[in-house]
Amino acid sequence: MSSLPQAPYPDPYHAASRHLAAIDADWAQLVATVGHCRLQPKPAREPYEALVRAVAYQQLQVRAGDAMLARLLACQPQQAFPTPAQLLALDAGQLRGCGFSGRKAATIHAIAAATLDGRVPSRQQAAQLSDDTLIERLVTLPGIGRWTVEMLLLYTLARPDILPVDDFGVREGYRFLKALPALPGRRELLAATAACSPYRSAATWYLWQVPGLAGYQPRPGKRRAAAAGTG
Repeated sequence: MSSLPQAPYPDPYHAASRHLAAIDADWAQLVATVGHCRLQPKPAREPYEALVRAVAYQQLQVRAGDAMLARLLACQPQQAFPTPAQLLALDAGQLRGCGFSGRKAATIHAIAAATLDGRVPSRQQAAQLSDDTLIERLVTLPGIGRWTVEMLLLYTLARPDILPVDDFGVREGYRFLKALPALPGRRELLAATAACSPYRSAATWYLWQVPGLAGYQPRPGKRRAAAAGTG
């Protein structure tokens, strides 16, 4: 089994990479080929900001989401990110002017309102809540699905054991890893990646790297990248 080279810097994912490489020969090859896990959470962000950023990238290429966020930030240039109250003060027309659809504008207003009334927890409050509790609470917001909350768990709360089984990139990565004839179903992928626990967040990152590997042949479909962690 191939071992990882010594990292030239402290590697917070070293244990995760070693665990994944020990699962079987396929995972060992993937980890050895890709190298050290470089998942980069943004732990300084509040959950509401992470959700708003995720909404910007839903169903869009990263560049388009970047442009929408830049226009949104320009509405409040005196600070790093608008407060929930400032987001509520922007009407639907102003948000559409930033590039958000009417549905996304409604979602942003819902996130802001839910932050003010406590349904969207602060980062400190979220630290006391389980993954499942956060998912169950936040998917009740209009326009917020499980994938969006999972990106929050991965990139803002830095939870170590998140694998978004509905993510096309994860499913496609696993299809290639195991040379499957078709994308795995949700239940199949959940069962197949149980061995990755308690490091499924790192496993997600490794599966997202598959399109950059030599020999990768994509199947028809749209890769849903983890754009919530960008910007």
